[in-house]
Amino acid sequence: MFNKELYVFDQTKPVKAVIRNYNENDFDELIRVQREAFPPPFPEELLWNKEQLKNHITFFPEGALCVEIDGKIAGSITGLIVKLKDNDLEHSWADITDHGYIRNHDRDGNTLYIVDICISPDYRRLGLGKWMLQSMYETVVQLGLDRLLGGGRMPGYHLYSEELSIEEYMNKVLSGDFKDPVVSFLLRCGRTPVKPVANYLEDDESLNYGMLMEWRNPFK
Repeated sequence: MFNKELYVFDQTKPVKAVIRNYNENDFDELIRVQREAFPPPFPEELLWNKEQLKNHITFFPEGALCVEIDGKIAGSITGLIVKLKDNDLEHSWADITDHGYIRNHDRDGNTLYIVDICISPDYRRLGLGKWMLQSMYETVVQLGLDRLLGGGRMPGYHLYSEELSIEEYMNKVLSGDFKDPVVSFLLRCGRTPVKPVANYLEDDESLNYGMLMEWRNPFK
């Protein structure tokens, strides 16, 4: 089981954080965090439900992590293992994650796929998302997987979509000309772009694109 204590910083003040596996006793708090992170008009039916959370801790407990500050859950990250080849990456979020139910989790797969990462707005200044991704990288190494992979929204793309292709937009982000709220964050977390995927998720700001970004196991 995963349990890690560390200090994060609220400006100059060190704050103790605990990253651990979540369990059934945490379900109400995990749903609370999602409501805080994704308020209306975000559809209520797209927030975690208890059946999904039960599947996470049943099928792949190593991929079900939360972070606590002062004993209160401040965020979570969820993954599953899938088998993917480098030339077989055309998929939607719903298909690859089984709509978040992860019944397709494959213990013999090669890729830890990120289903969701969520931080309560009150704690976003602490850098918790980066530390939770780091914990998932450690899980990749521990399980001997090839990589971590996941699709990120590109909420800045709609501002430039009439003049730039999705590939051109991504090149602007990588050159430092543009800053994308999600992709730039994932770059700072050590992820590298693989390819944009059309019809990855319903998201007007991204024009339904998702940018697949990976972290390769350096020991493989």
